[in-house]
Amino acid sequence: MRIAVADIGTNSTRLLVAELEDGRVSAELERESEVTRLGRGVDAGGALSQEGMERVAATLEAYQRLVERHGVERRVAVLTSAVRDATNGREFAQRIRDRFGFEPHILSGDDEARFTFLGATSERAGGEEPTLVIDIGGGSTETVIGIAGREPDFHVSNQAGVVRQTERHIHHDPPRRGELEALAADVRAIFLDAIPAERRRAIRHAIAVAGTATSLGAIAQELDPYDPERVHGYRIARAECERILGRLAAIPLQERRRVKGLHPDRAPTIVAGVVILLEVLDLFGLGEVEVSEHDILRGAALALAPPTA
Repeated sequence: MRIAVADIGTNSTRLLVAELEDGRVSAELERESEVTRLGRGVDAGGALSQEGMERVAATLEAYQRLVERHGVERRVAVLTSAVRDATNGREFAQRIRDRFGFEPHILSGDDEARFTFLGATSERAGGEEPTLVIDIGGGSTETVIGIAGREPDFHVSNQAGVVRQTERHIHHDPPRRGELEALAADVRAIFLDAIPAERRRAIRHAIAVAGTATSLGAIAQELDPYDPERVHGYRIARAECERILGRLAAIPLQERRRVKGLHPDRAPTIVAGVVILLEVLDLFGLGEVEVSEHDILRGAALALAPPTA
C-alpha cells in the first residue's frame, strides 16, 4: 500500500510518500521538507501564531498535489512538540484534517520516541547491543534507547529544542560566548536530570536523526546540493561537531545562510542544535555519532499503516 505522512514539527513541516510491503518501507516515492517555524513564540506565549499556521498550510497545499499524484491509500499527520504544548494545538490539528484530509495524531512524548526509534532502526539487523537514537527537534529532543527489532526500553522527551533554546538564550548576532555557555548549561541540566547514569554507561553506539544531524553531515562533507545518500550513514566525530560549531557561532546569520551544506532556513537555529547534540554526546561519553535519514517519518509510516498492509 501507499501511505503519505506529514510530520508537522516545531521548526519544519515534512512529507514522506512511501510504498509499504510486508511491514517494511520498500520505496520512498516522495520526501520533502520545508522550514515553517510553527513553534516560534510558543515557549513564551503558549499558542501557535496565525503566521506559523499559515506557513504550514501553504506547505501542505503544495504537498497535497504530490500526494494526489501518487494515489495514496492513507494520509496521516503527526504533530509534535509545538502542537502538543500549544493551547490552540487541537484546534489546529482539526483544521489539518478538515482542509487537507490528513488524519492527525498529536503525539505524546512516548509516541514520538517510539516512532523515531522504529524509523531509525527499521532496516537494521537485531543484536544485543543497545543503541541510542537522538532526535533533536524544534521544541524537544527525544533520546531513545533500545535494541533494533524490539520496542525501546527507555525514552525521554526533554524540553530542549533548537527553536525553544534559541529563543531562550541567543539574543545577539553572532551569539556571544556567555549565551552559548548558558544554553549548554541549560541543556546539560535538563539531560542530567532525565537520563539515569546507568543508562548512559551502557551506550557505545548512537544514531542522530532530523535536521541538525543531517545538516552537520552535509556541512562536514561540503555537500552542494544536498545528497541524502551521502548523508545517510555518515559518521561524524565529536571533534568535527565542535569545529563546525565554532565556525557557525563566529559568523552572523546572513553569512551562516551561505555555509555550504546548510539549508539557509536552518541557519537561525543550527547553533543551538549543535550545542544540544554535543551535550548529548558528552553525557553518554561518545566520540562520534551516525547520521540517519530514517527518522520519525518512516517510523510513523510503519506504525500507523493499517494492520493488513
